[in-house]
Amino acid sequence: MSERLLVASRKGLFDMTRTAAGWSIARSAFLGSPVSMCLRDPRDGGLYAALDHGHFGVKLHRSDDDGASWQEIAAPSYVGLEGDPAPSLKLIWALEPSLADHPGVLWAGTIPGGLFKSTNRGASWSLVTSLWDAPERAQWMGGGADQPGIHSVCVDPANAQHVAIAVSCGGVWETHDGGESWQLAGKGLWAEFMPPDQRDNPAIQDPHRLVQCPADPRVYWIQHHNGMFRAADGVGLWDEIKPADAPNFGFAVAAHPRDSQTAWFVPALDDAARYPQDGRVIVTRTRDGGRSFEVLTQGLPQSDAYDLFYRHSLDVDETGTRLAIGSTTGNLWLSENGGDAWTLVNAHLPPIYAVRFC
Repeated sequence: MSERLLVASRKGLFDMTRTAAGWSIARSAFLGSPVSMCLRDPRDGGLYAALDHGHFGVKLHRSDDDGASWQEIAAPSYVGLEGDPAPSLKLIWALEPSLADHPGVLWAGTIPGGLFKSTNRGASWSLVTSLWDAPERAQWMGGGADQPGIHSVCVDPANAQHVAIAVSCGGVWETHDGGESWQLAGKGLWAEFMPPDQRDNPAIQDPHRLVQCPADPRVYWIQHHNGMFRAADGVGLWDEIKPADAPNFGFAVAAHPRDSQTAWFVPALDDAARYPQDGRVIVTRTRDGGRSFEVLTQGLPQSDAYDLFYRHSLDVDETGTRLAIGSTTGNLWLSENGGDAWTLVNAHLPPIYAVRFC
């Protein structure tokens, strides 16, 4: 069971550990700077932190001594690409490692909608032009941001050449050859924010988060802009799922690592309001593939709570037992029993962008 949690926030990166006294901050880095994404590479232990300095640009750092020190490395770059205006890196929104048999390979999803690949632990990056040049990309558009962004990268745990990504707004795509070619997927997704003749267009869908079940890589889950979806046999075909007693809008979803029938969501009221319904923070869990849902509340505030949870602010460890959620108001909760009960471990963090067990 993971005893360590990385928390990326608007004001720095917090490295938390579990001791006999509970969870506490063991180390912090980049205090005062927005950290949009973090990663611990399980292949070699390297730590990565993506920083968004706004006017001063996006930076990427790596630590090879478990966070004791950090070195700036290359960030993905659009320099040399033509356009009107010419594209420039706005945010690193996803950062994922490949498998053990592909050492040094990393994937980075960015705003404005580019996917990058590194083969040398981030020392250099290459834009995946096969996706950038796809004709359907002309239909992509911004969702919460002004430009489209790639926020989810799922490397198939059984085949490093098979990668699925999700774009807001640009739908779900997959490659079976390590990025040499891409196919637009997502049949069954629909967008209520589009005119009727475009609602089923896979190239304009707004998946908020895409995750994959490690134990059964055929199974994927999506928290979409207007609902929740599950795919049982790859990303080609999706079924809508919906709780009977909770909202189905939100940003975060986590897949159980061992049970393909189980996933967790953190819902909000709707796309206009974006706050917990009735001021109650809840987590919803399905254990039967989305046919039914439980509403989990023990230990979570049930009145006067207006926390929102971003795309990467929910994570589950490798056992499927320990979970963490972090909110825009800097509250961090952990569960030690699959979400049945939650404990507030810190109420004074900056707005939380991402949490990752490692």
